[in-house]
Amino acid sequence: MKGHDRINTVLPDELILEIFQYLDSKSSRDACSLVCRRWLNLERLNHDTIRVGASNNPDVLVKLLARRFVNVRNVYVDERLSISLPGQLGRRPAISSLRLHHTTEKSGSDNGEVDSYCLSDAGLTAVGEGFTKIEKLSLIWCSNVTSVGLKSIAEKCSSLRSLDLQGCYVGDQGIVAVGECCKQLEDLNLRFCEGLTDLGLIELAIRCGKTLKSLGVAACAKITDVSLEAVGSHCRLLETLSLDSEFINNKGVLAVAKGCRCLKVLKLQCINVTDEALQAVGIFCSSLELLALYSFQKFTDMSLCAIGKGCKRLKNLTLSDCYFLSDKGLEAVASGCSELTHLEVNGCHNIGTSGLEFVGRSCTRLSELALLYCQKIGNYALSEIGRGCKHLQALHLVDCTSIGDDAICSIAMGCRNLKKLHIRRCYEVGNKGIITVGENCKFLTELSLRFCDRVCDEALISIGQGCPLQHLNVSGCHQIGDVGIIAIARGCPQLTYLDVSVLQNLGDMAMAELGEGCPLLKDIVLSHCRQITDVGLAHLVKKCVLLESCHMVYCPGITAAGVATVISSCVNIKKVLVEKWKVSQRTKRRAGSIISYLCIDL
Repeated sequence: MKGHDRINTVLPDELILEIFQYLDSKSSRDACSLVCRRWLNLERLNHDTIRVGASNNPDVLVKLLARRFVNVRNVYVDERLSISLPGQLGRRPAISSLRLHHTTEKSGSDNGEVDSYCLSDAGLTAVGEGFTKIEKLSLIWCSNVTSVGLKSIAEKCSSLRSLDLQGCYVGDQGIVAVGECCKQLEDLNLRFCEGLTDLGLIELAIRCGKTLKSLGVAACAKITDVSLEAVGSHCRLLETLSLDSEFINNKGVLAVAKGCRCLKVLKLQCINVTDEALQAVGIFCSSLELLALYSFQKFTDMSLCAIGKGCKRLKNLTLSDCYFLSDKGLEAVASGCSELTHLEVNGCHNIGTSGLEFVGRSCTRLSELALLYCQKIGNYALSEIGRGCKHLQALHLVDCTSIGDDAICSIAMGCRNLKKLHIRRCYEVGNKGIITVGENCKFLTELSLRFCDRVCDEALISIGQGCPLQHLNVSGCHQIGDVGIIAIARGCPQLTYLDVSVLQNLGDMAMAELGEGCPLLKDIVLSHCRQITDVGLAHLVKKCVLLESCHMVYCPGITAAGVATVISSCVNIKKVLVEKWKVSQRTKRRAGSIISYLCIDL
């Protein structure tokens, strides 16, 4: 019978909720919620995550969301992000993408209008009262939140397992309350919590020590070795520790190394830590899988020798601005840590070719390698990588002036499973190496050749014929023109991202071919392309209907008419970067409701 509802009268709530679980996209779930009021209420019950933002009054918004979505277990608030909300809070909000207006004012500001844009203790109390089942809470740069609000959350949300307070000006009282009430806490991020002292962290370590598995501390001037000694004594199950502090010394790291034998991830940026602490990590932390060392100026190869000897399970190693490390230290890690899969060497000027040769010979499971500002590493090092590391899938090279075509050829012929190749300002890399990549790397989906000015159209022709690219960046490769980009357009129909900025020989013909051959294109950067005009732009957007962002700064051939064409043709457009004077009043009115970032003064 017409108008008779045969579904709702038969199916129980539990079965409809089970069916909703199979909807993998937000648009599908939103469509179901519009069928009837019952489905709307059931779909609300199905929400377990809310990302909050963009409100003139976030406290009110949080209360509204709490009434509507009672089964939420994960709440994310990030006040760094700023977009405009739909006009009325009474309408059903897009829960997955609401964002709060950013401000850095502290609670108690004289400017009430500024404060109204920030989540306050009252809003945080509403979170605790409304989302009682919450397990994960992230408050990024919520600078109006204090210990009062945090204490309220702790008292009402005892099942909290993960708490991120990055940039919140909370004090010891709030952290102590978390320790007293949240006995299941496993993950705690205290980066840039300037109000904390040793007192708060010590109390939390004592009360949550049996469950805490991850801890992050950065730029907390009043957190010293005393806190880390408490962590080492009470947090025996700690698996992840991230420290960024000039106030931490050997004593604190030693305590953690000796007390937290389950440690798997260690990230350190502590300029006062020396070999003594890192040697202890090598001796006591045999389960270590990831080690990242940043800006270390007081430790030497002795530290890496200890890591190589004791941390046999190490899989991921980052060495950044560690000036006193040499090939000897890298050799020790390579020889001792044969399970290494990810290696990044950044600005370690004394590490050269021989150190990386040992990696190629010993670390056969290596899947990702990043070499940044490594002037002493030459072609032969990557030749060894190509011979020994057959599973390499990602290679990143930045300002490695001694690496050229021979190295890239060795990688291409030896590492045929390569999926990502990012090269920037390696001026010895030219056509020969990239052509070999196109001939051998049939799984390559991401290629970036920024400011590699010896690469020409011939290289892109090879890539277009051999690689299923989805992401291409050839910014600053001034010898590339229409011929190369046309080859990409005809050979890479899956392309979604393209950066051709600063290509002076690129014109409208390439744009027309991209429109025909790359219908999945979502992001394109055309800035400083002087030969592209409104005509080419019109051909591009006619077929690339999925386009979401378009950067076209300093393109003298593109006028206000071209900008209007992009706005009117691309219904999914979210960001257009262009000189302000090229945007007509009509375009501004039309685009205001569909894009988040329109123009910038230049």
